[in-house]
Amino acid sequence: MSSNPQYLSGNEIRNIFLDFFAQRNHQILPSASLVPEDPTVLLTIAGMLPFKPIFLGQRTPEFKRATTSQKCIRTNDIENVGRTKRHQTFFEMLGNFSFGDYFKEQAIAWGWEISTQVFGFSPENLVVSVFEDDDEAFGIWRDQIGVPVARIKRLGEDDNFWASGPTGPCGPSSEIYYDFHPERGDENIDLEDDSRFIEFYNLVFMQYNRDASGNLTPLQNKNIDTGMGLERMAQILQKVPNNYETDLIFPIIQTAGQIAGVDYHSSDEKTKVSLKVIGDHIRAVIHMIADEIRASNVGRGYVLRRLIRRVVRHGRLIGISGEFTTQVAETAIALSESAYPNVRQREAAIKAELQREESNFLRTLDRGEKLLEEIIQEVKQQGETQISGESAFSLYDTYG
Repeated sequence: MSSNPQYLSGNEIRNIFLDFFAQRNHQILPSASLVPEDPTVLLTIAGMLPFKPIFLGQRTPEFKRATTSQKCIRTNDIENVGRTKRHQTFFEMLGNFSFGDYFKEQAIAWGWEISTQVFGFSPENLVVSVFEDDDEAFGIWRDQIGVPVARIKRLGEDDNFWASGPTGPCGPSSEIYYDFHPERGDENIDLEDDSRFIEFYNLVFMQYNRDASGNLTPLQNKNIDTGMGLERMAQILQKVPNNYETDLIFPIIQTAGQIAGVDYHSSDEKTKVSLKVIGDHIRAVIHMIADEIRASNVGRGYVLRRLIRRVVRHGRLIGISGEFTTQVAETAIALSESAYPNVRQREAAIKAELQREESNFLRTLDRGEKLLEEIIQEVKQQGETQISGESAFSLYDTYG
């Protein structure tokens, strides 16, 4: 028997999660800015980042328990965006946090309850992982929750020991995966097989601080930091093949497709990738500008400029010749404004920044394309078949 979870919109999933934990004495807090207080990172990369001073004992929390939907940006896997089912630069992380209050037993029990009783996942569709040395978490899943031993996987540090960076608060984690094909049985379960499994909920048992030498010391309090990926939950509950085809992103893809005169579902794979890149990146861009990041050649400003330029370039690849970013941005703003009113409040700034960056980049691209033609002609006249590394770098670095 397979589970039959109901269809829920992205906004409904977010509200259900926050309400579940609010009913369990968690304070609902607004998303922090994408510009972090933490000087060690450029952008807010995880739901726990705003609470890092609390985990380190540097700040006393106002509340023992909190729940958030935190907007995040990560660009370390940018080349995978649009090519895999789940890589994104912008995503929302639903989280419940305990600051020295409850720990493993309660976090695991609530994680299972919200997954099975609230979102309606059948236990047969769920597999859990624990850190290889964490016998306590293994025992809770087996003895108190009743998960069959064959569906509890012990994984190493790369998968199940969480840290926000090389130093700082960290700890073993336990993840819940959705199994799209439980009929394949419990033999040889490979959680890396993303055609069968998707990890949607990560429970981090934040109990150590790691110093620059890699030494672990126990934190003052044992804390809980969890993350449930909103886009991943939407993919499962809306029964679509990837995060991009959820109601959180797909309307942006449709807008880009209409401008290009192409239909996503009947397009070839290359066109689909470009549409998905546009859908993902424009979400990141509107939230970055809403949080007062300006495009530049350094730091987070460079990240913003790079994302805008990738949107423009992928627009060109699918046949869009003129300016279009403000039109797709309008769709992204409309999708986000109920949860994040600042994107509508900052609409004029978002569209002005996009228009300026896009027009500048289009001029640069035109110059670059003319230069490329000249370089190719020159190489041909010399009887060569390759352009020089110096020319290639200039075309990439200066002309995009």
